[in-house]
Amino acid sequence: MNLLSAENISKNYADRWLFKDLNFGLQQGQRVAFVGINGTGKTTLLRILAGLETPDTGLVSTRKGIRVTYLGQQPVFDESLSVEETIFASQNDTLKAIKEYEHVINDADHKADDLQRVLERMDALNAWDYEAQVQQILGRLGILGELLTRNVSKLSGGQRKRVALARVLIEEPDVLLLDEPTNHLDLSTIEWLENRLSSPTLTLLMVTHDRYFLDKVANEIVELDKGTMYRYQGNYAYFVEKKADREMREATEVEKARNLFRKELEWMRRMPQARGTKQKARIDAFYITKEKASTNLSKQQIELSVKTTRQGGKIIEADHLNKKFGDLTVLDDFSYVFKKKDRIGLVGPNGVGKSTLMNMLTGKLAPDSGTIDVGTNTVFGYYTQTELEFDPSQRVIDIVKEVAEVVELANGDVLTASQFLNLFLFPPAQQYTLVNKLSGGEKRRLQLLRVLIKNPNFLILDEPTNDLDLATLNILEDFLLHFAGCLLIVSHDRYFLDHLAEHLFVLEPGGAVLNFPGNYTDYRDYLEERETEAALEAEEKAAKAARAAAKRAPAPVAAPAPAALAKRRATFAEKKEYEQLEGILAQLETEKQAVTANLNGGSGTPQEFAAWGARLQAVEQALAQKEERWLELAELV
Repeated sequence: MNLLSAENISKNYADRWLFKDLNFGLQQGQRVAFVGINGTGKTTLLRILAGLETPDTGLVSTRKGIRVTYLGQQPVFDESLSVEETIFASQNDTLKAIKEYEHVINDADHKADDLQRVLERMDALNAWDYEAQVQQILGRLGILGELLTRNVSKLSGGQRKRVALARVLIEEPDVLLLDEPTNHLDLSTIEWLENRLSSPTLTLLMVTHDRYFLDKVANEIVELDKGTMYRYQGNYAYFVEKKADREMREATEVEKARNLFRKELEWMRRMPQARGTKQKARIDAFYITKEKASTNLSKQQIELSVKTTRQGGKIIEADHLNKKFGDLTVLDDFSYVFKKKDRIGLVGPNGVGKSTLMNMLTGKLAPDSGTIDVGTNTVFGYYTQTELEFDPSQRVIDIVKEVAEVVELANGDVLTASQFLNLFLFPPAQQYTLVNKLSGGEKRRLQLLRVLIKNPNFLILDEPTNDLDLATLNILEDFLLHFAGCLLIVSHDRYFLDHLAEHLFVLEPGGAVLNFPGNYTDYRDYLEERETEAALEAEEKAAKAARAAAKRAPAPVAAPAPAALAKRRATFAEKKEYEQLEGILAQLETEKQAVTANLNGGSGTPQEFAAWGARLQAVEQALAQKEERWLELAELV
């Protein structure tokens, strides 16, 4: 039985049907990723399911007693409340007790009676396990200390998203509706969140462009395409494969319908009299065929092709850069000479200084010391996280003409602003609509267009994947892979980083910058190796200390059982070996059965029986060795 159901819902927006007569259900344990191109109505559908918008037709219902919570792209709060009041605004009795407990212990001047009262209340509600979960959520999202008492009106966009995420996770609803939950989160927080949302008991529907996150969390993908809903039981790779199969089948069916339509049209033009049952049925079938033959199979997609300004011998030379904000050091003695076709990923926790470094390179911010020498032919294209700024009276084409009236493509063609907008899926009818009528993803696409229209040769992209649909992301990735200039990318999308970045600048607290040769997955493997080595060193030190203590012991008395040493984690190489061993063991078992069958079959020459016997002995010996190694690695993995 569905926890949440939608029956025959339709929505018309700006004189255009987003979808009509959709039916949708969400059952316990379903974790569904909702995908589709920008402007198809994904966010609108989520808001309708959450009860925040009313469908033009149809009905949304929830099972009795089911709590549904919605996390939007732009969280809306009561601006008069503090962060703490916002997070604990639920009417849940346990949450109220935790809120009061947190308030008392964070008050340095609290009274003993107050502390005793809140402790007794926590005991009465058995709230301690829940409180520990709350602390973990707040800690992982960086909502601690002074931030809890700050007014939500003073929070940045990223802080607001983390506060909203903390609130929905702490409330523990029966159904979670999440719209781009990974936006504004750093990479380590995203990895923590995907592990938390992968619970088999969790029920959620999310809109996300993060393909690694989608693969880890979702067990089903639902696509909204031209107002129709398609469901796929599998991961992102399975979805891409089956979507291509579906489109191929549809193209074949439409082609057949068009051929049949041409034949039937000749018959209809002879004005048949629908006197007989067969003639009536044939006329009805004609109109059905006509509708099928009229299906529009054209796939709209962005065409990214712009001329790149020629780069000179010098691009950017950064020499001994330093930057502080008060007592906080965000950059400490950073130097780098940018080379042609550099493809660099910029990673690090939120607030560590990624935007500061990009703003210094582009001249928007001056370093405290050090020099930045930019080549005369270097043309920046800077795509920022800041939302597109516009006057409410501006139309889409006005936004582009502010930058340039014409743009030159890579093949030498020169297009007008209107023609270039058409390549970016803004048809002429939409070019004269008000910008505030666009969806979030369409505004980001328009912002990307404004950057590329300048023909840059040094692209700096700050979270370019936010709010863009998967189809646009794939096209953007392909364009950037063939981009002839330099790339500097900040992104929380690990798939995007892995495909585009060839080395990383890892910004660490204190201003240090590690120049790491590899992509993000390589960096994560490197960190795991370091953690394993540190654990082994700690284990060795503990063992040495134990041996030294034993030598100093005055007499050989029965020693207490030593404390268990911290379990060593598997290295990246050991994990790979473990995965390969499972396949090897299966192959050996299959071969053992085949050789045994030959020996028991009773047919064969003496030489064959000797060979089979020797091979069986070798296989059994290999099996024993491989099984022993597999068990060792299983303990670590």
